Amino acid sequence: MRKKILHLLLICMCMLWSQMVSAQDKRPSVDSIINIPSAYYSKIENKYEGLEDRVTKQTEKYLQRLFNREKRLQRKLAKIDSTGAKQLFANSEKQYAQMMDKIKSTSSKVSGNSGAYIPMLDSVKTSLAFLGQNSSLLSQSKEVQEKLKGSLSKVDQLQGKLQQSEQVKAFIQQRKQQIKESLSKYTNLPKGITNEFDGYKKEAYYYQAQMKEYKEALNDPGKMIEKGLTLLNKLPAFTQFMKQHSELASLFRLPDNYGTPQSLAGLQTRAQVQQQIQNQLASGGPNAQQYLQQNLQAAQSQLNTLKNKINNLGGSGSSGDMDLPNFKPNNQRTKTFWQRLEYGTNIQTAKNNFFPTTTDLGLSVGYKITDKSTIGVGASYKMGWGQDIKHIAITHQGMGLRSYLDIKLKGSFFASGGFEYNYQPMNADSLSSTSGMHWNEISSWQQSGLIGISKIVSIKSKFFKKTKLQLMWDFLSYQQVPRTQPVKFRVGYNF
Repeated sequence: MRKKILHLLLICMCMLWSQMVSAQDKRPSVDSIINIPSAYYSKIENKYEGLEDRVTKQTEKYLQRLFNREKRLQRKLAKIDSTGAKQLFANSEKQYAQMMDKIKSTSSKVSGNSGAYIPMLDSVKTSLAFLGQNSSLLSQSKEVQEKLKGSLSKVDQLQGKLQQSEQVKAFIQQRKQQIKESLSKYTNLPKGITNEFDGYKKEAYYYQAQMKEYKEALNDPGKMIEKGLTLLNKLPAFTQFMKQHSELASLFRLPDNYGTPQSLAGLQTRAQVQQQIQNQLASGGPNAQQYLQQNLQAAQSQLNTLKNKINNLGGSGSSGDMDLPNFKPNNQRTKTFWQRLEYGTNIQTAKNNFFPTTTDLGLSVGYKITDKSTIGVGASYKMGWGQDIKHIAITHQGMGLRSYLDIKLKGSFFASGGFEYNYQPMNADSLSSTSGMHWNEISSWQQSGLIGISKIVSIKSKFFKKTKLQLMWDFLSYQQVPRTQPVKFRVGYNF
């Protein structure tokens, strides 16, 4: 009897232990919702509000530019056909004003999707909807609830702006086609009209490229948003919610009996499909399979070639409907000021009998004008190492201000030029030989005019993106007193 009681107690303890373990396994899932930092909502709200503001401002700017192009085009066309110009641009001002008012409107309601599917936007919006429906599991503080509602509101507003930008793109395409058809009726159009219309097409292309840039920015979540989504993805309830309520789920709605044997009724099995393929190949002769593989490889190669061409023209990604431009696009134009900045550092050493006498340490910041040209400014510090290996002494030898311009030649080679002012402290001997000279006067600064070649070497590093090797000729070195070395070799690193 005692053994039976002990056996029953042992079974009860095992059951209690298994329940405790299962409870502990489930608890982190609930905690992962509760412990989502409030900064998750703040980051979403700030990022999406900033993007919405940029979409609005850029759309207004491009609409104004296109309208100005149309007004100039109307004036030039009226000189050769006033009636045709009046008909073509009759409602132009009204249409642009309507588009302006629509994009400025703050009541942007989301209807359907925002055009191209944006995975991160879908994930963020669905996560906020899930948290809103499970608010009982969140912190009940008023601040958290308001942040959740505010961030969801900003996501909806951004989606509304993206929908409006799609309408603007459609309007621009329509106007461009109308102008093109009207101008095609004329022969020997003046160059001013064709140039103006080419400018219109450029502005239309860059607007599409700008919207593409913003949509790609949405797929970069940032560390805080990524952390919140990682916590939510650990919840089976959230993954199930995504399958049912995400935008992707609405695009590819699965049947209610998906995953059950009933859903497979009437479908061919894999074995049947493979057998049908074998039968078709058998009827083509002994070399049919080899011939099919060769054709597939050739087709794949042609598709890859076409894909690379489209990517080089900027027509990939979420804006696959972009028109192929008839000019070489400047991809820097759609980037922000800060995105076009390039930071770097470089080192230059002067030697005497293989011993470094001075080393110039420079810092620079460049602005990318186009994909192939960069202009920038910088500063340098000159440090001395002493006379020789037996008399090493680190000393201050001067400083400098720099400006530079790099223009791409071919491949990784660039034509480089620059103008510099280098300050050289005067010692007692130089002051005695140069009467009345003080170190704060402009004559204490030596001018350098540099031209040469740069070579970019790509590297994989946590901090530096590429190495820059420069061979420069200082054509003003012959005018300097004391004369400096005319040839300079510099090694730089961009980050």
